[in-house]
Amino acid sequence: MYNTFFYIIIAFFVFEAVVDYVLDYLNVKNVKLTLPDELKGIYNEKKYAEQQSYFKLNQKVSTIKGLVDFVVVFALLVFGVFGMLDSWLRTFTENPYWLMLMFFGILYVANEILSLPFSIYDTFVVEEKFGFNKTTPKIFVFDKIKGLLLGAIIGGGIFSLLLYFYMLIPQYFWLLALAVVAAFSIFFMMFYSNIIVPLFNKQTPLEEGELRTAIEKFADKAGFKLNNIYVIDGSKRSTKANAYFTGLGSKKRIVLYDTLINDLSTEEIVAVLAHEVGHYKHKHTLYSLIFSLIVSAIEFYILSLFLGNEQLALALGGDFASFHLSLLGFGLLFTPISMVFSVLTNVFSRRNEYQADAFAASFGLANQLIEGLKKLSVKSLSNLLPHKAYVFFYYSHPTLLQRIKALKKLDFNN
Repeated sequence: MYNTFFYIIIAFFVFEAVVDYVLDYLNVKNVKLTLPDELKGIYNEKKYAEQQSYFKLNQKVSTIKGLVDFVVVFALLVFGVFGMLDSWLRTFTENPYWLMLMFFGILYVANEILSLPFSIYDTFVVEEKFGFNKTTPKIFVFDKIKGLLLGAIIGGGIFSLLLYFYMLIPQYFWLLALAVVAAFSIFFMMFYSNIIVPLFNKQTPLEEGELRTAIEKFADKAGFKLNNIYVIDGSKRSTKANAYFTGLGSKKRIVLYDTLINDLSTEEIVAVLAHEVGHYKHKHTLYSLIFSLIVSAIEFYILSLFLGNEQLALALGGDFASFHLSLLGFGLLFTPISMVFSVLTNVFSRRNEYQADAFAASFGLANQLIEGLKKLSVKSLSNLLPHKAYVFFYYSHPTLLQRIKALKKLDFNN
């Protein structure tokens, strides 16, 4: 069991945990009592103290959860529990599809059970304490059940397709797997808001009035054909606000949280919307899809080199090479490269955010966007001064300070 693959997996697993801990430590130590001039006035003294408390409590919970996850997975690896699970399941069936589905199904449910106390504490203690939580126990339970069912259906379907293609044409597995992921990604992007969101939230067309008129006026000015503007009842779970753009082609739609409409002025909402339209105009959705598929192609090709490797199965405590043990082992072996891809994805995403901000500014909406971003940061008690290294590794968006500085450099009169 304790072969070369085992020690490499352990080394990579520990390395990832150490990196996460160091970055969290740096982020906490970067907390400052005074803010830069660009951020002064966003929080009053009382509100800033509240933000610091919220940040520190969240960080504490995250650290404890990370430690628990690390200890559990480390123990599972050292004692060969993944292999034991595989051997135990083989006493019930030798069918590769059922073996794989039961294996990942048990791990999926076990992970949900392990995460449940932290999820409950985060929702009903942390978020409740700071006035964010609107989720009732009933909504929480039904969300979990629906999430589990969706994960089982979607995840089980994708894993089964991957196994089918591997058994059918193993030498071209990585290309067929890429095709599956590409098809799913495109379908998900086009129909997520139509199929998945309604399972959790109600979406209604934005009513006629000042806001809709202002949005349509901007869309016309920007040359953006907009037929679908929806309001989502985000307030049933949280007071935090958001807006997003989803879909492709005729399926595209802009979704506003009802909390956003309550918290921001009409001009600020239009500015936030202009930012979302900027993503569409710069084809960020398409480029992000292409980038993710390139990453997936690399991952699947490397994975194809490890599938069926008996030494990898032995490293996890198994007796036989199997598709599911290979997938799990590869995921652990791929940790350093996965971290690099994650960082590159975030760098790419932050670049897109700057471009979308610049698009909004090109319509003279920079000041309104800045004010809107400030309000959203205060509303969610965002950490205004995260450590640069933490931002580099984890942030998909630039910090508020970075966005304000970039917007102020632009010509607001364009």
